Amino acid sequence: HGKEYGFGAHDFPISGVFEVEPKSCPGFIYRCSILLGCINMPFSEFRALIESVASEYHGDTYHLISKNCNHFTEDIVHRLTGKHIPGWVNRLARIGSLCSCLLPESLQVTTVKQLPEYHEMEDGTETLSTASPGGSTEIDDTDPEKQLLSPKDGNSDISFIKEAQMCECKVP
Repeated sequence: HGKEYGFGAHDFPISGVFEVEPKSCPGFIYRCSILLGCINMPFSEFRALIESVASEYHGDTYHLISKNCNHFTEDIVHRLTGKHIPGWVNRLARIGSLCSCLLPESLQVTTVKQLPEYHEMEDGTETLSTASPGGSTEIDDTDPEKQLLSPKDGNSDISFIKEAQMCECKVP
């Protein structure tokens, strides 16, 4: 549907999935495209799938070896086409996981850096408090600038995907 999707790291427990113009992800050099198949899915259904998957790929869970952008690509391609990406695409991460004892400790550890706790404020707004080794910080969860979502005016090179809201449906 004319966009490229990726998964990247940030320090917040919200989606790290983003969209950019094809072949123009900032910070990367485009080399080639790999045809993995075609889909015949309406945009609304496709977007719902991307938003749903975005809830499984939070920026603070990104890990170079165990949960990187290529793992995200494999997951999306498999859900859309039933196929897999070529094995060489994420080969280095697989080798890294097999030889983890040889890697620097920063790549071996898969613990979450921050533990989120939600607190209800007196005025009814909710904030996210994160506990980290250096102390705690307060993040206003209602501030659109901190939610990393697609800007309304479209002036940004990268637009982060908002997670689909999950609801429980009661069957009569």
